[in-house]
Amino acid sequence: MRTAYTSDQIRTAETALMAGLPEGTLMSRAAAGLAMVCANLLQGVRGRVYGSHVALLAGGGDNGGDTLYAGARLASRGARVEAVLAGSRAHEGGLAALLAAGGRAGRFDAARAGDLLARADVVLDGLVGIGGGGALREPYGTLAELTAGAAGLVVAVDVPSGVDASSGRVEGPAVRAHLTVTFGAYKAGLLVDPGASHAGSVELVDIGLGPHLPDPEVAAPTGDDVAGLLPRPGAESDKYRRGVVGIAAGSDTYTGAAVLSAGGAVRAGAGMVRFASTAEPVRLVRARWPEAVTTVLDPSAPEGLLDEVGRVQAWVLGPGLGTGPEAHAVARAVLAADVPVLVDADGLTLVAKDRTLLRRTAPTVLTPHAGELSRLLGVPRERIEAGRLDHVRRAAAELGATVLLKGSTTLVAEEHRPVRVNTTGTPWLATGGTGDVLSGITGALLAAGLSGYDAASCAAYVHGLAARIAARGGAAAGYGGGDGRRGEAPIAALDVAEAIPEALRML
Repeated sequence: MRTAYTSDQIRTAETALMAGLPEGTLMSRAAAGLAMVCANLLQGVRGRVYGSHVALLAGGGDNGGDTLYAGARLASRGARVEAVLAGSRAHEGGLAALLAAGGRAGRFDAARAGDLLARADVVLDGLVGIGGGGALREPYGTLAELTAGAAGLVVAVDVPSGVDASSGRVEGPAVRAHLTVTFGAYKAGLLVDPGASHAGSVELVDIGLGPHLPDPEVAAPTGDDVAGLLPRPGAESDKYRRGVVGIAAGSDTYTGAAVLSAGGAVRAGAGMVRFASTAEPVRLVRARWPEAVTTVLDPSAPEGLLDEVGRVQAWVLGPGLGTGPEAHAVARAVLAADVPVLVDADGLTLVAKDRTLLRRTAPTVLTPHAGELSRLLGVPRERIEAGRLDHVRRAAAELGATVLLKGSTTLVAEEHRPVRVNTTGTPWLATGGTGDVLSGITGALLAAGLSGYDAASCAAYVHGLAARIAARGGAAAGYGGGDGRRGEAPIAALDVAEAIPEALRML
């Protein structure tokens, strides 16, 4: 599990560690690690460090000191290192080390800085570290904007300037790095959008903080973590032990959601899928997924509405269900059941209108996108997208549920637990129906006995991995390969469902 922390947690750990070390040890460790990463980049770009051109953007604090000391190490290996000193003062020791190693430095001048960035092989952003918050002041904001025109690779030092290290918020100009070299531990804002999209790849330099770190605020499950949580059938398994999931989805208006959510559950390994809806969605699900046991519901007679469905161990509620009185009757019946329920899509709209539906003792998983969470919390969508971490935590606490917030960074929150960040997926997932597939996967895992927190986390990982496989045309290119999108192609939601077994084989 990749764990991440807030700025306050990092600073507290640093204070505890520095109490037992000679002054300057942590900065020396950070600078050495940063210089090593940059040297490796230069070897890849130029074939050598000697003769390469490195630009430093140095603020006046410790982040600027790390940058200047790293620049001194690169200058001692023959790189041409030039620093733009952006603050009213510079870190004295770092600047002295850079000049002694043959580097150059000058105060901020926009024209000179633009020319320098246009010539550099590597640009180090050491303007603001984890103590920065809010919009960048000048000239930091101008320099952050100038990095967009850099000819070489942009490396953020600890955190991209303009990104809140604790939350990932971006409130103005911010550096968009190819690589972020972070020290001691991952920062929560590097894993959560919009900050994550500014960080690029993230490389951790160990400076010894581990024993002093508290419980994390954020965690990103790895493939091994997910593999360890996923249920695997044994010799004694049967369809009931593997989990029976009920799906109440679709309507005569929205039939595709029914087929997709059922497909997600079937492909994710549910022991049995019981699908319940009106006649037309039932007909289509039966035709596409003959494994599903189907029931035609009559919402006009709400008493005993689900009696003929049979026993289930979890429910999926909402995709394509509609939001009228009959859909409300189905939602009330499903949420009255004493089993875990996943609520998605139209189900979320119904819950937003009638919060009494969430007064239940069994686990509930909500899977909104930002617009749906906006209705649930009464908060503008723009605020949610700007502060995804804060709002998913608030939703989990306020609604008494596990909340999976979909989007460019999928987050899973449960009160008193670290927010889990999903690291798989592809921008091609932003197409209609993929969320319905995710609902089916999650429902299958809930029925198999996983907690809401684990089911949502594992489903998001598998869903993203399946999408990557589908977009790249098969398993050979589907796993790993960095963050690049070359070789990917558009996908449809059903492609994701069909790729789920391959994703599971790879875990």
